[in-house]
Amino acid sequence: MNIEQQLALLSRGCGEILPHGGLEIRLKLAAKEQRPLRIKAGFDPTAPDLHLGHTVLLEKLRQFQQCGHDVIFLIGDFTAMIGDPTGKNETRPPLSRDDVLRNAETYKQQVFTVLDPERTEVRFNSEWLGKMNAADMIQLAGKATVARMLERDDFEKRYRGGQSIAVHEFLYPLVQGYDSVALKADVELGGNDQKFNLLMGRQLQEAHEQSPQVMMTMPLLVGLDGTQKMSKSLCNYVAIEEDAGEQFGKLMSISDELMLNYYELLTDVDLDAVRGMHPMEAKKQLATLLVARFHGQEGGEQARQGFEKQFARKEIPDDIPRQTLSTDSDGLWVVHALTRSGLTASNGEAMRLIKQGALSLDGERVNDKDTRLHAHTSVLIKLGKRRFLQLDLTMEGE
Repeated sequence: MNIEQQLALLSRGCGEILPHGGLEIRLKLAAKEQRPLRIKAGFDPTAPDLHLGHTVLLEKLRQFQQCGHDVIFLIGDFTAMIGDPTGKNETRPPLSRDDVLRNAETYKQQVFTVLDPERTEVRFNSEWLGKMNAADMIQLAGKATVARMLERDDFEKRYRGGQSIAVHEFLYPLVQGYDSVALKADVELGGNDQKFNLLMGRQLQEAHEQSPQVMMTMPLLVGLDGTQKMSKSLCNYVAIEEDAGEQFGKLMSISDELMLNYYELLTDVDLDAVRGMHPMEAKKQLATLLVARFHGQEGGEQARQGFEKQFARKEIPDDIPRQTLSTDSDGLWVVHALTRSGLTASNGEAMRLIKQGALSLDGERVNDKDTRLHAHTSVLIKLGKRRFLQLDLTMEGE
C-alpha cells in the first residue's frame, strides 16, 4: 500500500492520533529507510480469556501487519501484578504471580486467531521491569511529578473525593510508559481510557533520548447490551474461544446501530457497502466474518446455517418490514408501539394479544403489558403467527 492507503486504513475507527500528522511522518520515514515500523500494544493478563473487546486493538495490529509493519503483542505480566488503576474508584488488589502466568499462557494461544505469527513479536514486560532494583525504580519515579499524576481523571476524582490512592498505583503509568522505552516503539495503541499512560510513554522515551512514539487510541467496544463497554463482569461479551454457534447467536442479538460500530472497529469491510445492505443480511455477514476469524471459514458458514435453520423453524420471513418510531427518555410503551406501528388497530387489541401470549420481542415471549422499548435500540416484533416488524427506536428531537 502507498502512504495514503495506509493512512486511510490505519486511521479507521481511531479515537485520537497524537501528535497530529505524526503517523504520516512515521510511515514516510519507514518507507524512506525501507524498514517496518514497530507497533506496540499491551495487554494485562487479568483474566484467562480474551473477548471481542480486546480484538479492537488486535484488529488494528493486524491492519498494521497488512501494511507491512511489525507488531509487538506485549503481555503485561509485571504490570498486572500492580493492577491498572484506570477507571477504578478504589484501589484494586494486585493479582498473584501464578494467576498472571496462567492467564498469560492462554493469551499467547489466543492472539494468533487474529495476528500473523510471522510478523508478531510476543514479549513479557517482566523481561526488563523484573530486573529493576530499588534504585532503578526510584530513578524512574523521578521522571514524573505527583501533580502530573493527579491530572489523571480517575486519580483526581478519587483525591477530591477523599478516596485512597495507593502509592503503587502511581507506578503503573510509569512502568507501562517505560515499556515503550525498552521496546523502542514507533507507535503504541491503546483504548481511549489509556491516553494518559500512552502519553507517559512519549514523555519517558523523550527523557531517554528516543524519538517519542505516535500514540493511537481506539474506542472501547460497546457490549451486547448496547450501553456499557464489553466486559466479562457485565456478562455482555463474546469470548473468542466460545462455541461458534454461541458466538453467532450473540452477534445476531445486537442492534443495527451497534452492528455498524462492530464493522468499523473489528473489520476493514467498506462501511458504505454495509449501509447499502438489508440490516438482517449485514448482521449475518458480520457474524459469519467474525466467527470465521476464530473458527475458520467452514465454522463461520456452519454457524450461519445453524442460525438460519433455527429461525426457519420459527417461520420468520426474510422480507420483514421495517419502521422507525421516536420516544423520550422514559421509553415507548409496548402497547403504543404496536398501535403506532399499525400492528394493532387499538390499544385494547394490543393489550388483549399481549395477555394471550401472542407477542414476542427478539424471539422472547412478552406477557407484561407495561414493557417499555428504549431509544437507540432495534427490536424484532412478532405478533401472532404472521405479523412481523423490525422496529427501530430513536430519541425525540434527534
